[in-house]
Amino acid sequence: MDINFELYKVFYFAARHLNFSTAAEKLYVSQSAVSQSIKLLEKNLNTKLFFRHAKNMKLTSEGETLYKHIEQAFNFIKSGERALFEIDNLMQGEIHIGASDTICKYFLLPYFKKFHEEYPNIKIHITNRPSPICVDLLKSGSIDIAVVNLSNKYNYKNLNIKSVKDIQDVFIAGEKFRNLENKVVKLKELEKYPILSLEKNSTTRTFFDELIKNNDISISPEFELDSIDLLVEMTKIGLGISFVMEDAIKNDLNNGTIFKLNIKEEIKIRSIGVVTNNRLPLAPAGKKFVQMFEKDNIL
Repeated sequence: MDINFELYKVFYFAARHLNFSTAAEKLYVSQSAVSQSIKLLEKNLNTKLFFRHAKNMKLTSEGETLYKHIEQAFNFIKSGERALFEIDNLMQGEIHIGASDTICKYFLLPYFKKFHEEYPNIKIHITNRPSPICVDLLKSGSIDIAVVNLSNKYNYKNLNIKSVKDIQDVFIAGEKFRNLENKVVKLKELEKYPILSLEKNSTTRTFFDELIKNNDISISPEFELDSIDLLVEMTKIGLGISFVMEDAIKNDLNNGTIFKLNIKEEIKIRSIGVVTNNRLPLAPAGKKFVQMFEKDNIL
């Protein structure tokens, strides 16, 4: 049954007030237009919806049944409108963010804290995955925002990228290799030492592999892990030399449990980027979260 929903709107107000004149005022139409709409709806439904006796009016049993359903529908519509208003004004809503454990811990935590303080009713859903997987999740619409290690090895077609922080990678070692602390070390010399690295599904590992390849070095990591924190702990106990983001080891450097190797060759600076999907609309909460990175006083 294909009935113009405007007829149900007229019926709702007429049934609610049991007065065509009042319904006409609420709808900003003539009383005649209300009467014609009700007649057309009754014809389409093949049923009588109102009893009319002089100035009195009441619903038939069929009209009462229909009104119960139409009233619920209008309440749902009003609820939807309120929800949209609250979302648009950041009174409710949610955002889905994809980022690696490392980026969450060493970069995003102050942003999460600030955003939650300003918009406590916005739910933040975090998906912890390596950067390449986060990009794939963003492309499929599974997340709203990806905060990732940027790489020219990946396809960012139809994605909007905002570089928000430079990161420097370093080689680190613990007490067992303290003899290297004051030396200038060539990358080629690292072939003689056990190397610890992240697993191959990470941007950092891709960057590391590219670095050793470009310098004609043959290294096969003895341990491959999915956690920088565990990588650092294994470095401390002397299991090898690790390649990590410098921001992740500041405290350990300060307390002297590890040290940076002075590598002769240049290790290029990389970037962390905030990435969104141009093909998918970003909700107000997501837009506000992205805007936070334009402020310099967060970190």
